[in-house]
Amino acid sequence: MHGRSVMTACTAAVLILASNFGIRADEQTLLIELEPRSQPLPNGVSASGSVVVGGLESGGAFYWMPTTGVIFAGGRSAEGVSRDGRTIVGLAEDSRGIQQAAIWQRAAEWRLLGSFGASAAPCDASLSLATDTSANGRVVVGYARNGCTFAHAFRWTESAGMVDLGSSVEGRSSFAHGVSADGNVVVGYQTRADGFTQGARWAGGTQILMTGPEGPAGSALAANHDGSIVVGRVCIGASGRVGDQSGWIWNTGGTTCLPAPKRLVSPGPAILVDAAATSDDGKVIGGSQNVGGSPDSNAVIWIDGQPAYLKEFLQANGLPNAFRTWINTGTITGISPDGRVLVGWGAAAGGFRGYMVILGSSRVMPS
Repeated sequence: MHGRSVMTACTAAVLILASNFGIRADEQTLLIELEPRSQPLPNGVSASGSVVVGGLESGGAFYWMPTTGVIFAGGRSAEGVSRDGRTIVGLAEDSRGIQQAAIWQRAAEWRLLGSFGASAAPCDASLSLATDTSANGRVVVGYARNGCTFAHAFRWTESAGMVDLGSSVEGRSSFAHGVSADGNVVVGYQTRADGFTQGARWAGGTQILMTGPEGPAGSALAANHDGSIVVGRVCIGASGRVGDQSGWIWNTGGTTCLPAPKRLVSPGPAILVDAAATSDDGKVIGGSQNVGGSPDSNAVIWIDGQPAYLKEFLQANGLPNAFRTWINTGTITGISPDGRVLVGWGAAAGGFRGYMVILGSSRVMPS
């Protein structure tokens, strides 16, 4: 990268600290490429943008701050971070090598959450996974197993422990991908009898299945501060495996498809579009267009519902060399509540690599 497309950690620190106090340190859109040496793959970002978490390509969790760079945090991976940046959730191993949902806070060990009861059995080495946490880190969601035929979404709190959110289809799995900032709404999927993973939203323990304009919509991936906005993958579930190329956004008015910037021809597997992260107002959404869910994907950003590839968006907003040498831009995995900070990872020269984008006040959509 050249020119303004890459920031130093010091510059990033000044910008992020300034933004916390409402000061615009730079009106331009900025791209930060996370250090290539450790190959960090971001999965989440704090509200201020000053803490990024994820997994290292070589294994293990990390957190990144502009003042520290990438810090190894142990465990297996970090999947989410609280809005205050103090609580990280993800995956860690017990003394037997069994992988399970876990919570980590700096200067502390990973706290393992187990599964639904002490007698729950893993499937091979997998027992559970924590995928997201509430704004204050007090609610954790994910999925847990009891053997290889039982996997359900869970909601965990200190007082109630791990609560099974159940499955509305006998013998089929459910999964929680995200939770609202207030901790009251969980989103994910319910596997149907035909195997399709339909988007699901749990509020007060009650499951509601997500539908699009032509029937079941695919998995819900993220929610806003109170769960009034949910985003997900595959808007038209009935044709999702043979060509639908749109994600979706849901609010109390219903579900709206989010199309890809352009339709691609599949080399074989279906091309899927994920809307994986959203700002609190739903005006900035990020995700990817990918081949069958593989890493062969390109990040997509939707501004007020209008799609653009992240690379083309950055090049249209003052960064002509953005991702110029990368193989692909992968996927956007996290967005700050105000929609200003995006994180994600893609395939760069030499391996996978993470990035952060800080949007300027002027946002031009590429033609």
